[in-house]
Amino acid sequence: MKVLANDGVSQTGIDALEKAGYEVITTKVAQEQLENFINEHQVSVLLVRSATTARKALIDACPSLKIIGRGGVGMDNIDVEYAREKGLTVINTPAASSSSVAELVFAHLFGGVRYLYDANRNMPLDGDSKFKDLKKSYAKGSELRGKKMGIIGFGRIGREVAKIALGCGMKVIASDNYVGEADITLDFYDGQKVTLKIKTEPISELIQHSDFITLHVPAQKEYVIGKAEIAKMKDGAAIINAARGGVIDEVALIEALDSGKLSFAALDTFEKEPTPAIKVLMNEKVSLSPHIGAATLEAQDRIGTELASQIIEVLG
Repeated sequence: MKVLANDGVSQTGIDALEKAGYEVITTKVAQEQLENFINEHQVSVLLVRSATTARKALIDACPSLKIIGRGGVGMDNIDVEYAREKGLTVINTPAASSSSVAELVFAHLFGGVRYLYDANRNMPLDGDSKFKDLKKSYAKGSELRGKKMGIIGFGRIGREVAKIALGCGMKVIASDNYVGEADITLDFYDGQKVTLKIKTEPISELIQHSDFITLHVPAQKEYVIGKAEIAKMKDGAAIINAARGGVIDEVALIEALDSGKLSFAALDTFEKEPTPAIKVLMNEKVSLSPHIGAATLEAQDRIGTELASQIIEVLG
């Protein structure tokens, strides 16, 4: 059987599949040519990440498909229910990238409170001529310890964020429509463990007393954070989005940054991927990354291995 990993898959995943007798194709096929390629090569398994979509038309047009797999958590680029109705198995890897996304949140957060996102723009330009001025500009940073971290969406990734926040000495506040409370266990290098219970609260309350807000929710039809929500936030708060584009109203976000209502924002995902709004990209108070939450070597190895094991289990 043939597996098309259209958005790539780790070598560990390829090795596991080939060892089980599968042919793995890693050719990047353009979306408009995908149907013909799958049918021509009689592909049984289509693996995607965020770049490739698997919608109803593709599913109907490709009778050889038995499995559609998403390397990651969100499956909003796949018509999941329809695929299952047609007898296909749809798989993903919800746990494999949680730690990587959580660490990226804190990469942005540490950089935000110390203005590193801006310093890295200006030091190459003026560091040799305005060193003292820049030093003065970035001399009012703050510490994370003792601050309140608001986590919207308290699933696997949200809980990994909570672990790091607690390790930094932050107070964790969480909100989730499906989770009332959760035990967060911190595992230390020497085998010791500490478990803390975090109770969730409505978003309307969380946004009012969080110093930093990070979102970890699937794609939404409406904004989770819009103009009204931003107005209720603490003055000087900050927002991090490493979830999905469209969960934050970017127009309202930029207005809040320009007015000083918010101190900074960090975005790994955008409303208009892969062509984010220029006003977002150019704003001096935004820390930016190009949707790389799960893009660590360790996470990709876990994703590839997990996908391979699920495929082998389903198809034998």
